[in-house]
Amino acid sequence: MKKSILILSIFLTSIPTFAQTDQTGTEHGSLMFWNNLSLLCGKSFEGEMVNASEKDQFYGKKLVMHVRTCEDGKITIPFHVGDDHSRTWVLTLEEGNMIKLKHDHRHEDGSEDRITQYGGMSSNTGMAKVQFFPADQETTDLIPYAATNVWWITLDEKSFSYNLRRINNDTAINVKFDLSKEVETPPTPWGW
Repeated sequence: MKKSILILSIFLTSIPTFAQTDQTGTEHGSLMFWNNLSLLCGKSFEGEMVNASEKDQFYGKKLVMHVRTCEDGKITIPFHVGDDHSRTWVLTLEEGNMIKLKHDHRHEDGSEDRITQYGGMSSNTGMAKVQFFPADQETTDLIPYAATNVWWITLDEKSFSYNLRRINNDTAINVKFDLSKEVETPPTPWGW
């Protein structure tokens, strides 16, 4: 009986739980989001387009995210689209409690794409389960039509979603990943 209790205790303490506070005990939404995302480090998950149509660039392709690195203040998440390993979402913790999202695009030889490093900074500390990233000035200078882009990421115990909406436009991308089932880790993304 004691052996069974010990095994159960070890098992329960090995199950990851979503963080409720940051290291100082302050409940900043951005830091809870960051800590919860870090719990997924090293894991890969398959996703699907939400409300996809045949016009969508990802339609009919295998979509896999891999929370590849969780260094101090930086999380990289390659987004694999079929055999295309050119995309990596790069999240950095800025000013202690704000999160910046950048899109790193590479060619197969590892060189940077002409359109890369666009994204934005969270406009506030957000919530533990959602972070919003309006397009920054670098994005506006690089891709003028993307000046009204708003990206957001949702995260809970069951799913991670990556979303894009362009204000005053019907363009929308929504990819939802099932966190309940890990998949095989894809190849190293191009340029990394």
